Amino acid sequence: MDIAELSMVLSQNRVMNDYGVAMLSKSLDMAKDTSETLTEMMDNSMELSVNPDIGSNIDIRL
Repeated sequence: MDIAELSMVLSQNRVMNDYGVAMLSKSLDMAKDTSETLTEMMDNSMELSVNPDIGSNIDIRL
């Protein structure tokens, strides 16, 4: 293996590594957003479990 080929291989490995880190970062951000949404949904459902009569019925007249 000559120096030029070694340089290309190392460069390609660096690019693949940077891509992997970027994708992992995006995955972590998405997981964080999902967990925040889930936490909000759980907080909203806790209100219904404390006050089960609030918001469970709608009166409609035509």
